[in-house]
Amino acid sequence: MSYVGPDFDPPQQPRRFRRGPLTVALAALVPGALAGWLVYQAVGGDSGGGSDRAAAGSSSAPGSASPSGRASASATDDGRPSTSSAPPPSSSSSAPGASGSLKGKVIVIDPGHNPSNFQHTSEINRKVDIGTNWKECDTTGTSTNAGYTEARFTLDVAHRMRAILEKQGATVKLTQDGDRSFGPCVDERARIGNAAHADAVVSIHADGSAAGNRGFHVILPASVHAHAADTRPIVASSRDLGERIAGLFVRETGSAPSNYVGDGTGLVVRKDLGGLNLSTVPKVFIECGNMRDSKDAALLTSGAWREKAARGISEGIVGFLHG
Repeated sequence: MSYVGPDFDPPQQPRRFRRGPLTVALAALVPGALAGWLVYQAVGGDSGGGSDRAAAGSSSAPGSASPSGRASASATDDGRPSTSSAPPPSSSSSAPGASGSLKGKVIVIDPGHNPSNFQHTSEINRKVDIGTNWKECDTTGTSTNAGYTEARFTLDVAHRMRAILEKQGATVKLTQDGDRSFGPCVDERARIGNAAHADAVVSIHADGSAAGNRGFHVILPASVHAHAADTRPIVASSRDLGERIAGLFVRETGSAPSNYVGDGTGLVVRKDLGGLNLSTVPKVFIECGNMRDSKDAALLTSGAWREKAARGISEGIVGFLHG
């Protein structure tokens, strides 16, 4: 059964993209990406996508972006955090730039949901203004059928990304690090990235769609100009960021674009997400896979695969920042 969340209502009619230009864009960005996808399908089957909700946040004091260097980025394959630090990118990693090449850059990582949200239902159910309408502050997120939660997944991937990006000299901030009772709300998540004057913001998620729906997709902001929301200045840069992440995610993980949204491009444009609507800096969401599909769940619960996912997303950010 699909999970429907406040900042991730299922799209009424996902915007369809012309395959030609977007596929060419991805291929141009990452020459080996689509080839990697074909290899994956040949040896691993039918990867596809997952999302009928997307990221959000919850509320609390503004500016609670957590300091870097906190929790370990590593975890065992069953999702339990380990005590060792995350391994650095492998020598085969093609992340642009050397150590220190991101000095002066600020990156905000938004781990979707919060492990303690389920204990604060009244707080996360209160409505907040997302520019185009009002939505719940946040949700609990979804989980695999075996109980591995989206909130644990997103925080683990965020820790791994932080280790990779800080090694290259970036200043990395998290919107939450499991260090607050709930949230932050979706509007505050946007404000954290804005206040940090982030060069790039990525919100990490995993979907809760129907079994058989597989793969990843990156959510891009639509052009919105209503009330407190004005995404017009960031639409183009956010698309650039999202396309680069999609291409590198394919190459590093071998996962295919979603088989149920995005028309096979791995890219979806939405105007109903507060985290995007209220952002004034380049920002995208990524649904890394579908937790309710057994094949995708096997990937999402693997520490080795999460390291690949973190590397792919991070390399997309690096490529975007290097232009």
